[in-house]
Amino acid sequence: MSKENLRKLKDKLSKFGRISAEHAFLSFLVLAFIALLIGGCLFYQYSILVQRAEPQITQEPIQFKEKLYQKILAEWQKRGERFEGTRTKEYPDPFKID
Repeated sequence: MSKENLRKLKDKLSKFGRISAEHAFLSFLVLAFIALLIGGCLFYQYSILVQRAEPQITQEPIQFKEKLYQKILAEWQKRGERFEGTRTKEYPDPFKID
């Protein structure tokens, strides 16, 4: 874009700002209407369309993975032991003067 095009764009934007400030109530109504449209579209998409959609039912039952569960429990136990070990460890006081 050339400097002249940028200057024209700047003039148009400043005129738009001035006109919208002069007609503040009308600008408020337009912005409120736009907000209502966007809100209505979001409500329709995430509320009404979701209720109409049929949930997919899987044929195979959900299986519990015992090995993975045992690995996770072992990891939690290791972390718990490390956490409890920090309570008994005594750290020297760096501010204590002997």
